[in-house]
Amino acid sequence: MKIVGWQTLYPVKHTTHADPDKYKYPYLLKGLVINQANQVWEIDITYIPMEHGFMYLFAIIDVHIRYVVGWGLSNSMTAEWCVSLIEQAIATHGVPQIINSDQGSQFTSDTYVALLKTNGIKISMDSKGRAIDNIYIERLWRSVKYENIYLFVYSNGKALHEGLDAYFTFYNMKRPHQGLDNKIPWDMYSKREKILLLLKTHIKSINLN
Repeated sequence: MKIVGWQTLYPVKHTTHADPDKYKYPYLLKGLVINQANQVWEIDITYIPMEHGFMYLFAIIDVHIRYVVGWGLSNSMTAEWCVSLIEQAIATHGVPQIINSDQGSQFTSDTYVALLKTNGIKISMDSKGRAIDNIYIERLWRSVKYENIYLFVYSNGKALHEGLDAYFTFYNMKRPHQGLDNKIPWDMYSKREKILLLLKTHIKSINLN
């Protein structure tokens, strides 16, 4: 194995660091029937190794339709970074009823809590030691890493961003999802929501140009 360069692929780096002095919100998803888009979003941060160095990946997934409504890369895990990506997702996709996270310090910060309360979003957090409470985004991490990250071993941040941009487009628009009876997340959007999203994306591209 050493001669041919085989290596074991496995998750590394623990990214959840709780602030013991901050209030932990209760878990709101137990027994909840999730049957519409923008009802529940799940968020998390994961560690992404590169050929040289590493980055952190933050993502937001809509639980009902398994659509990744936002994501971003950073070399640090600040609350401000997470909040800015959530704000972008809200501007594009609308306001969710609930956002669920782990008990990491980013998600108990005053900045994060203020954003959700200002938008009337209910705050839900995993119970301590219960990674399965955030299972949908944990499954997303597995898909991202085993279908993309570990296969390509990106050399730098630019290559990583380009690769993930292509992957998340594929994940949302073309990849059948077992949890959706092999439907594609994009197909789960209503016709009205698709039109609104396409218009917002078009307007954003005009502003950037």
